Amino acid sequence: MTAAIGAALLLITRTVDPKRVYAEIDWGLLVFFVGLFVIVAGADRAGLTARLLEPVNHWDLHRFRVFVPVTAILSNIVSNVPAVMLLRTVVGSFPDPHAGWLALAMASTLAGNLTITGSVANIIVVERAAAEGVDIGFRDYFRIGLPVTVATLALGSAWLWILS
Repeated sequence: MTAAIGAALLLITRTVDPKRVYAEIDWGLLVFFVGLFVIVAGADRAGLTARLLEPVNHWDLHRFRVFVPVTAILSNIVSNVPAVMLLRTVVGSFPDPHAGWLALAMASTLAGNLTITGSVANIIVVERAAAEGVDIGFRDYFRIGLPVTVATLALGSAWLWILS
């Protein structure tokens, strides 16, 4: 919303040529995000979200030692934004929903570092690097992402455990 308001102000005040503003927009990324939210909302309305979570319902996701790894794995299968949209449906039923939201935010964000597809931000960086002639492969990224993700998830989980 902040970016949209800033862009609108730039267009209204005419201090910046509108063509320059529009040229800076990454339309492909914008369409990607819109599509992502449309698909996830459609899946939720169709009941697909509940069906996708059925296999893990018996794992007692309310326990952090289960919820954090499930969030991390799911974040790297479908990316962290759809993972959050999927897992948000279970956080409200946690004994401590506040702690659940903190765990979801921490785990989905930090898990995004594991693979290129773990976060849209990673995809953007890899694409921009490729445009500059720098090739970042999946294995190269994963070789660094694995220890970083494991360490940060462990520290984040310990921190949340201490606070709760």
